[in-house]
Order: sequence, then structure tokens, then C-alpha cells
Amino acid sequence: MRKGSCCMFMSGVVGAVLLIMGIGLFVSGLFQTLIHNKLKGEITLTEGSKIFASWKNPPPPVYIQFFFFNLTNPEEFLKGEAKPRLTEMGPYTFRQYRPKRNVTFVDNGKKVSAYTVKSFVFLPEKSVGDLKVDMVTTVNIPAVAVMNRLKGMGFWVSSGVSMYMGSIGTTLFMTHTVEEMLWGFKDPLLTRLKTIKPDTDEYFGIMRNKNGSDDGEFVYHTGKQNYLDFGRIYTWKGEKMLSIWKTNQSNMINGSDGSGFHPFLSKEERLNVFTPDLCRSIHMRFEKEVEVKGIPAYRFTPNEECREVFVLEVACAPVVVSFPHFHLGAEKYAKAIDGISPVHKLHQTFLDLNPTLGVPVRAMKRAQINIHLERVTGFLLTRNLNGTIFPILFLNESVVIDDASAARIQKLLLIVTLVSHFPLVLGALGIILLLVCIILVIRFYQNKTEVKRFDFAEAFRCSPPSAKKDTSYAPVSAKADDQDEKNGTYIGMTPVDKS
Repeated sequence: MRKGSCCMFMSGVVGAVLLIMGIGLFVSGLFQTLIHNKLKGEITLTEGSKIFASWKNPPPPVYIQFFFFNLTNPEEFLKGEAKPRLTEMGPYTFRQYRPKRNVTFVDNGKKVSAYTVKSFVFLPEKSVGDLKVDMVTTVNIPAVAVMNRLKGMGFWVSSGVSMYMGSIGTTLFMTHTVEEMLWGFKDPLLTRLKTIKPDTDEYFGIMRNKNGSDDGEFVYHTGKQNYLDFGRIYTWKGEKMLSIWKTNQSNMINGSDGSGFHPFLSKEERLNVFTPDLCRSIHMRFEKEVEVKGIPAYRFTPNEECREVFVLEVACAPVVVSFPHFHLGAEKYAKAIDGISPVHKLHQTFLDLNPTLGVPVRAMKRAQINIHLERVTGFLLTRNLNGTIFPILFLNESVVIDDASAARIQKLLLIVTLVSHFPLVLGALGIILLLVCIILVIRFYQNKTEVKRFDFAEAFRCSPPSAKKDTSYAPVSAKADDQDEKNGTYIGMTPVDKS
């Protein structure tokens, strides 16, 4: 009984202490604060941090897919008899390598500068078609660029150039292989212009000179002083703001480059991503919760504000950029062309970020390159044009976290979860011990009641027999006498008095 009482006492006391400790630690948020502060110190762009090596040389493979639009009715469209009719070709897939070079810490380690060098390797096994063989008919981009340059130069100048272009066989559309369209071909018009302007590049290609190039120097905040600044761009090409747009807001270099964000993201945040290809930042909002290789993530996508931004003319390049198939754009752009059909799942841009670490676990960056075709005074080739935004191609730049990195993140998230929820574990143990104490108390009183019932029964039982035995006499039956008589005469003997 003493052993049972001791167990009841100890389980009750320990359970109560653990429960009180668990509630107190949970309310104070001590363990959560400790693990958060630890992560804020680890997730910085500094030597030795858990994220720095992956930031310098990202391990997950980055793929870029090109989808071309082939014009099937160039003559009808040029005459103004029909809308352009396009068919989609591709994808033509490349593996992209993006290591950072010339990484240098500045401002006493508060910032870090780097160049991101991009190189591309064609992957035929992930492609549809042969880029050396497949032919695509599309807008003659060099010719349109020349015509746009001559806007406002006067009718006679434009007419003279127009006749010269006609004499060398320049038309509004051209046909080349996919490889030539991407990496370059010698254009007759540009070759003639080079004789007039020597610095003119006589080769044209959408990705010309991109292989092995970089987007210029970026300077990033390391997040050492403030975790919210992790990865945020401080300057690009030595500038804090651009000067190519009409408003200061459009010229602002906001946010990160998309390779990383600060830890402990919330669904209410607006993420800013600066894209050198667009020469501006785009805004992204939370869309939904997803899971990638067992890692929980928040999906952020360009918000409704981008409906006004895309389609947009890029000031740092003679093109118009939109999302593929004019996704999120006004309906008039898609309706002006046969073969264009936006689908949210296939054409959206998104970032899947683990909210605890701010690490991208999956991303799809999709953009479409278009040319604005409109009537230009003096050029007969453009007389039937009505301001069509003509798609050339769209690209899908994608990345999904690799298995090794996913395993490391899962392990780290498990540690964070266990430490953050340690007060709840203490409270749960306290509740379990208190339940054990209650069960022991109930059993103790049940046993005590059974003992009392036993004593009550004994009290009303008959008294035990005495040690003195009662003598009982049995009368001799007549039958016994008769039996004796039959066996012979009964002889009674009396003692003889010797006196």
C-alpha cells in the first residue's frame, strides 16, 4: 500500500510540474523564439552559413524550354485578309547552369556582390523535334527593328530605306531553323547596315551571345543585420534605380532575384522579384499551399496588378513581353490571333517557397517574346498592319529541388518542429502522468471499498464453535435388544466389594 501511495504522489507531482512548465513555455514562446533566432542567424549570405554554398552554386538542375510559334499564313496576313494563324513548336529543352562568380563581401560583410554566369546545354531527350532541322516562319525582327528606328525620320527617308530593303529581298517575315533563330544567323539587311555603321552586329539571334554571359553585377544584402533583407538586391550594374521607365515606381529595383527569400514568410506578404530580362520588378502574392517532395510550401504568383503590366514593352530591348499565350493579359490580344489559347496551369509563373526557410523548392518562370506590328509611314510592307502584338516564342525556365537537398531540408524542418513544439510535448507528458495518477487513485479507493465490504460480512457471520464438546446420547433401539436376545442370554456383571 505504501508503494502504491508513493507512485500516486510522484506521478501527480511530476505531471503537474510538467503541465505547468509546458503551458508556461508555450505561452512565453521561449523555445520558438530560440529556434527562430538560430535560423535567422544561419540563413544569411555569409561564409559558413547553411545556405551560402547552395546560393553560390545551386545544386538543383535548371531547365529552360523554348516553344516557337510558326506562322502558316504569312501572305494572307500581310494582305490584311486574315488574322495570323500560328502553330506551336517544341519544346526545345536546355540544361542551364547558373553558378555565381567573383563573389565578394562588401560593407563589412553586410552586402555581397556577384555575377551569375549562365551557360546552356541542349537536351534532345527532353525535346520535341530537332532544332537543327525544324524550320520556323516568323516576323523578320531585324527588319522591324530598322523600321521602328526610322519612325519620325520623315516620309522620304523611310521610303528610300523601304525601297533599298526591297532591292535586297527583305520581307516582313523570315524562315530559319530553330537553332538559327536561337543562337544566330547572318542577316543580309544587318550586313548592309554594317557597311554604313561599323558597330552593327550582322548576326541576329534571340539568344545570341547569351551562352556564357551574365546579367551584370548584383549587390545583395546578406541578411546579417536584418533577416528580412536576406537576398534583397541593393544595386544592379552599380545603380539603385533604373532610368528607362516613365515613373519612379517602375524604375525601382525591388526584391530579390528569385533565388532566395527571407525565412518565416507569411501568406500576407507581397514578394518582389527583379528580372533583368524585363528590366523591372514584378509583384507576387500567395495563391495556395502546396507540397513538393514532402516539403510544405506556399505558392506565390503574379497578382492582378500584372494584368496592367503585361503585355508591356521592354525599354531595354525592342520587344514586347507577356506571359505565354497572353495569360493574364487582356482578351483582345489572344482573340487577334488564331492558335493562341491561355491555360492557367500551363502558362502561369509561380514560386513555391518553404515558408520556414524561404527556400524555393519549385519554380516556373514563363515569359513570351512578342513583336509589335504596326503601320510605319513610308514602308509599304506595313500598310495593312493594325497594331498586332505578334508572338515569336515563349520560354519556360523551371527548377525543382533535388532529392539530396530535399532530404536535408526535411531533416532541418523536423528539428525546427520538434524544438518549437517541445513545450507541447512537456504538457502532453504532464497530462499523461496526471491521468496515471487519477487511475491509481481510483484503483486505490476501489480496493479499500472491497476490503470494507469483506469485514462487514465477517461481522454478521455465526460465532465459531467452543472448544468444549457436547456429549450426545443415542437411545438403544428395541431392535438392538431383540438382536442381543437372539444371540444368547445377556449376563450382567457387577463389581465385587472387597471389603
